[in-house]
Amino acid sequence: MAAIRLGDVAPNFTAKSTEGDINFHEWLGDSWGILFSHPADYTPVCTTELGTVAKYKDEFEKRNVKVVALSVDGLESHKGWVSDINETQNTTVNFPIIADEDRKVSELYDMIHPNASEKFTVRSVFVIGDDKKVKLIITYPASTGRNFEELLRVIDSLQLTAYHKVATPANWKNGEDVVISPAITNEEIPSLFPKGHKEVKPYLRMTPQPNLD
Repeated sequence: MAAIRLGDVAPNFTAKSTEGDINFHEWLGDSWGILFSHPADYTPVCTTELGTVAKYKDEFEKRNVKVVALSVDGLESHKGWVSDINETQNTTVNFPIIADEDRKVSELYDMIHPNASEKFTVRSVFVIGDDKKVKLIITYPASTGRNFEELLRVIDSLQLTAYHKVATPANWKNGEDVVISPAITNEEIPSLFPKGHKEVKPYLRMTPQPNLD
C-alpha cells in the first residue's frame, strides 16, 4: 500500500466510535478535519491530549474543523477511558474516538510503525481540507505530546493560503504579515493586495494579512 502524501484524497472508511458508526467522508461533510491517533487507551500522555482537544473544541469549530481521535482499543475500553479523561483533565470529551480493534484505519493511514511497536499506533496527525485532501501530516513518537496551539496555527495558515495567493513566513501567527506568492507579478499586486506591500527582495514581498478587516 502506498504511503499517503500531501494532496492525496484522504482514504474513506467506516468505523465504530464513541459517538456511533462513522463514514469518514460523510461525517466530514463540508468541514475541514483532524484525524489523530493514540498509541493506546489508558496511557498518560494521550489522556492529557484528549482532554486538551476537548477544551479547544470551540477554537476548532470557529475554523470549521471537526476532530476525531483513534485508538486500537475497543469501544468499552474507550468509554471507561473517557470517564478518566473527564475526571483528571477537568473537561468533557466532546468528539468521537474511533475503536480500531482490527487496525483497518491504522493500516490505511500507516499509523503503525513496525520499529516502534507492532501493536501501538504512533501519534499521527492528519489535517484534511474541505476538499477531502490531506493538507498536513505530522508524526510524533509515542513519548511526545502534541502541541494543539501549533495545530490551530497551522490550520489558520492552511485556510488562509488555500483561499488567498499568499504564504506564511516562519513562526507566523494569525494577524501578522504574510508573503505574497512568487507567481504574482508586481503589476498584479495593487488589485490583489490593496492594503499595500513591502518589497524586501524581488522574491520576498510582504503584505498585511488579506482576510482581516
